[in-house]
Amino acid sequence: MKLNANLKERAVMFAEDIPWKDSPMTGVQRRMLERDGEEVARATTIVRYAPGSYFSAHTHGGGEEFLVLEGTFSDDRGDYEPGTYVRNPVGSSHTPYSKEGCIILVKLWQMDSEDRRQIAIDTSRGEWMPGLVPGLQVMPLHSYKTEQVALVKWASGTTFQRHQHPRGEEIFVLDGIFEDEQGTYRKGTWLRNPPGSTHEPLSREGCLIYVKTGHLFNHC
Repeated sequence: MKLNANLKERAVMFAEDIPWKDSPMTGVQRRMLERDGEEVARATTIVRYAPGSYFSAHTHGGGEEFLVLEGTFSDDRGDYEPGTYVRNPVGSSHTPYSKEGCIILVKLWQMDSEDRRQIAIDTSRGEWMPGLVPGLQVMPLHSYKTEQVALVKWASGTTFQRHQHPRGEEIFVLDGIFEDEQGTYRKGTWLRNPPGSTHEPLSREGCLIYVKTGHLFNHC
């Protein structure tokens, strides 16, 4: 399956416009944002676990990164509340489940094999740092080589200068409305800007976004 698989192209998807599709496990459904492959694939996906559902034990051959959007996600290592950011490196294994149900944003097969850090960050307790312009706050989550992952909080009326992403950028809008000269992106929108792209982002209303930069160059 190929969906937004050309990483040299810009992509925008609003999750609520995408129908839920059943996974191989009962009670686990997915909204696919990008995919290159079949059941084992490079993928960015919204995954919903019904209460009491689980996924069988498996190994992440290409690594896994996820952010809990709603409910509580669990595995062998513990329980992850809303706002928890997790990275399971290449070769790691677990048995995920959810007692009460949950929704998570998941990225698979997008991790450098040398990046061996296992991370679980409760962003509700994380420290916000001043951004590069007034009105921006940043919570760094992970950094490896050129890859940077963070949450960015925009106060209403904030504008950032035009800039380029030499190695690409991905955004998922967690709350509010994010904007640039190409469109307006409400909560639940996934946006990929390819390597070499430029834009001038702003937020008139204010927003919270998950941002990942510097990771697409080696995959194009």
